[in-house]
Amino acid sequence: MKNYFGKISQPDQSRTNEIDQEYAHSRVKGNRKNFWQMLVIMVGFTYFSPSMTAGGHLGLGLNLSQFIIAVILGNLFLAIYTGCLAYIGQHTGMNLDLLARQTFGNKGAHLASFVIGITQTGWFGVGVAMFAIPVAAFYHLNVYLLVLIMGFLMTLTSVKGIKALSIFGIIAVPLITVLGFYSVYLSFHTSGSLQNMFSNHPLKPLSMAMALSIVIGNFISGGTSTPNFTRFSKNSIGAISATVIAFFVGNIFMFIFGATGAAAFGKADIFDTLIMQGLAIPAILSLGLNIWSTNNNALYASGISLANITNNSMKLMTMIAGTIGTLLSIFLFEHFTTYLSLLSSLIPPIGSIIVVDYFMHRSNYKTEECQINYNLSALCPIFIGAFVGCVIKIGIPPINSLIAAIISYLLLQYIKINK
Repeated sequence: MKNYFGKISQPDQSRTNEIDQEYAHSRVKGNRKNFWQMLVIMVGFTYFSPSMTAGGHLGLGLNLSQFIIAVILGNLFLAIYTGCLAYIGQHTGMNLDLLARQTFGNKGAHLASFVIGITQTGWFGVGVAMFAIPVAAFYHLNVYLLVLIMGFLMTLTSVKGIKALSIFGIIAVPLITVLGFYSVYLSFHTSGSLQNMFSNHPLKPLSMAMALSIVIGNFISGGTSTPNFTRFSKNSIGAISATVIAFFVGNIFMFIFGATGAAAFGKADIFDTLIMQGLAIPAILSLGLNIWSTNNNALYASGISLANITNNSMKLMTMIAGTIGTLLSIFLFEHFTTYLSLLSSLIPPIGSIIVVDYFMHRSNYKTEECQINYNLSALCPIFIGAFVGCVIKIGIPPINSLIAAIISYLLLQYIKINK
């Protein structure tokens, strides 16, 4: 039997009684998706334009062999991490916040929900700015007005829920795939070969640890919210397969699209590269839909998290999160790399502890209700892992934080059992 620290609290019956088509406060009971539907949703999620910009930074900072190692190892880590969460989400039918309630306690789960909700709101803001800034510059528009308009429109579609995610994914994924590979072809044609494209002496050199932090940090926040989507899958094989394909293959494509253009033309921003390749109009259409698709996913996850904290409706919290993300979008975009490095240390402990706790105490996840407020033996490792990831400079921060969180969690479990 699980040994918790904390007081017992009564379940909140208002969650159970709420009519909630998106199952923000309960496990999924219908609206299941097959493999292809899940694949469209997950690839639409990982086909994220900031991933191409992150790839652009790698293209300017690494040689060819270093780039290959970084994207394969970093995305393999993400695929394994999200694959575990995908299985748990599908098997339980619970979103991340309901899972966190079982792991960290009713009140303790608010920490995880807050961190995920705020970071996904931040990603939404980055996406809005990533589209609005280059488009405003290209057409000589007021960037702040365009940010407000695009943020408002993206927020409106996000409140439509899982159906909107499927529709945007179906449209955006093929368009960005065609545009991306054509851009790679033009970059290759300009440089003559991959060896010529990637300099052996990069202008802005990156260490391998920093490169892996960028790859992992780029989607560790979004990846942690995987159960929010895979809970709708009809079976666990479909959930895991769709997730692994999206986070390994799909994410590698995004980094390749960004890195090759940056290495060939010297611009980390994918939009700048596409303009130099004469693809401005296709870029606006394809990247616009691509960003819109991923921003819908990000704001969807944020709305679920904040709804569970405040006990308000998901739609209301989605609109509030969209407003905050829009207002902060330019600031977050200007501090993009710093934002990634911070996320790479803060987020992994949350997801990793949920995974380990689930496989150690599976019986606790058969119900949506939790009888305690705080599980300190699961909460403390979050802070330990985040501290190690931020302070220890040796190695790879995201992996450091994840390992530290798991080890401290297991030690506390051992102490409780033998107390």
